[in-house]
Amino acid sequence: MSEKEMLVRIGVILLLSAAVGIDRELKHKPAGIKTHMLVGLGSTIFTLVSISMFYMFKDITQAGGQPDPGRIAAQIVTGIGFLGAGTILQSRGTVTGLSTAASLWAVAGIGLATGTGMYLVAVVATIAIVLIFIITNRIADMLGIGVEEVEEKIKKLESKVIKKRQKRGAK
Repeated sequence: MSEKEMLVRIGVILLLSAAVGIDRELKHKPAGIKTHMLVGLGSTIFTLVSISMFYMFKDITQAGGQPDPGRIAAQIVTGIGFLGAGTILQSRGTVTGLSTAASLWAVAGIGLATGTGMYLVAVVATIAIVLIFIITNRIADMLGIGVEEVEEKIKKLESKVIKKRQKRGAK
């Protein structure tokens, strides 16, 4: 693969990951446009390096056989899981940040697809993620339910459940 093709792939992931990160940024979430762009860029770079290493060392037989470009891809998934866990917060019995963590994980997948040249998959996945955010936000708006209100209702319900459990445990 030429360096020009690699640069095109890097440009594509920067645009696609920015499209996903914009929603998170506008919602003032822990991981915004910069984080999403960096996750997408990183996963694309790791994928490009993995592919390049495969072709560089494909004639060298290792003890376990041929080089495996899938190993780095698998580590991207694991690493992003760890990063995503950092965006999930627990406060007073409420868990927040799951959508942001999921969007980081999805952007890493888009980076893998872009790095391997699967542009159609990457673009369709990006559109799907953006549509998910738009549609779910509009439904919440139509129902007159803001995110804060939903979180408050969940906190109240969780508080009731905790109190009931404590009462049962005290008996």
